[in-house]
Amino acid sequence: MHPALFYRDDQEYLAGTVPFVREGLAASEPVAVAAPAARLELITAALGPVAEGVHLVDMTLAGRNPGRIIPSVLRAFADARPGVRVRIIGEPIWPGRTAVEYPACLQHEALINEAFSGREVTILCPYDARSLPRDVLADAHATHPVLIAAGRERPSETYDPDKVLARCNEPLSPLPGAATFRYDAKTLPAARDFALAQARKRGMSAVRLQDLALVVAELTTNSVVHAGGTGTLRLWAEDEQIVCQVQDVGRLADPLAGRRPAHPGQIGGRGLLLVHYLSDLVRLHTDDAGTTIRSYVSRA
Repeated sequence: MHPALFYRDDQEYLAGTVPFVREGLAASEPVAVAAPAARLELITAALGPVAEGVHLVDMTLAGRNPGRIIPSVLRAFADARPGVRVRIIGEPIWPGRTAVEYPACLQHEALINEAFSGREVTILCPYDARSLPRDVLADAHATHPVLIAAGRERPSETYDPDKVLARCNEPLSPLPGAATFRYDAKTLPAARDFALAQARKRGMSAVRLQDLALVVAELTTNSVVHAGGTGTLRLWAEDEQIVCQVQDVGRLADPLAGRRPAHPGQIGGRGLLLVHYLSDLVRLHTDDAGTTIRSYVSRA
């Protein structure tokens, strides 16, 4: 079950979330709440002592990159509790999300039902109907099969996650003048060194340079192994972030690639998952002509 909860003030927020949590605890169902810190404080204050039995996650940190919410927040909680129904409140979209981040947030919401197909789980997604733009609220109707507003529940008449995913698959044009490097199997180390030198010139800290090195290594290696053996690496600075983009001729057929947790004994297949974990944001476009993956990594 994946309902959207529309609220206009703190009272409506608590009326839609606290009973959901209490019902889960009363039924001995594991409950998690992943929301911005201010919302977590509201819920814990309303719950009182029973809040100690709820798993709390600050979504502004754990969900900074929307692409890691499914594996590191939702699936991590559910998979650690096999064989029982779980309840999760997940609020990935809040006022302050940027226009660059929003398509990835929308894509995340459209993928939840597929990611949990066949699982005993309810994921309730609150939306601030007072502050979020109308088009964002309309998108919530398209990504959630059930809608809750003013205490009333009804099916969505515009639910169509596949259409949303197609809309999110938008072309990604690099910044004019971006530093560019063409790579193949022999030049993978050179591609990584090129990216690090360019990022260092643009003020990236030593710690984040290590993360960028892993991102570049995983993306370029995937191109060589799975996408024709060559690709193009581009890098530029955008506000407080370094943007690394890799483009090749492969097509990514699985919409959940990089969003499924790796099995403990799994060999390989962790590259894009690692990129999601290390990046502040990941954007992707794929079609018959090829795939472009863009990673945003903060400089500091």
